[in-house]
Amino acid sequence: MSSTKSPKVTQLEIIGSTEYINVSGHEKIPAKIDTGADTSSIWASDIDMKKDGTLVFSLFGPESTYYTGERLTFDDYKVKIVRSSHGDTQVRYRVKLPIKLGKKSFETTFTLANRSRNNFPVLIGRHSIEGNFLVDVSKSSVEHQKNPDTHHLNQELEEDPYRFHQKYVKKKGA
Repeated sequence: MSSTKSPKVTQLEIIGSTEYINVSGHEKIPAKIDTGADTSSIWASDIDMKKDGTLVFSLFGPESTYYTGERLTFDDYKVKIVRSSHGDTQVRYRVKLPIKLGKKSFETTFTLANRSRNNFPVLIGRHSIEGNFLVDVSKSSVEHQKNPDTHHLNQELEEDPYRFHQKYVKKKGA
């Protein structure tokens, strides 16, 4: 009889679909964990390139409670073409930043993007979590951040459904 050893199974940390992370000196930043996204993305503003090729930017935007105005400078960066779920493409800079997610601290690659209209200033993609975490979508560390525009739209819909349809739906698709 031959014995077959099974490979050692490593215990992976379980995280939820949303988590608070620490990133590059900023603590308790809400992040969406998105296993459908290849790469991670972080809200960056005032992205600029110096003549010597140095990339300079601030994390988050002035309207964000997480914005400090601190300028980060990188000589080591790359670019990536990112395709949205709508099929749109964008060229984005990529940088490595230190993060703490769950109990683990590590460095991961982020694309820099304007995430001011997103519910979460940080998106963690599967390349950042593979091999270290399992995602339990029934768990969420971050209280759901409601979009205030949706509340207003639902009020309009309740007040006059026909006018709402004419204003928002019919004019777009006719």
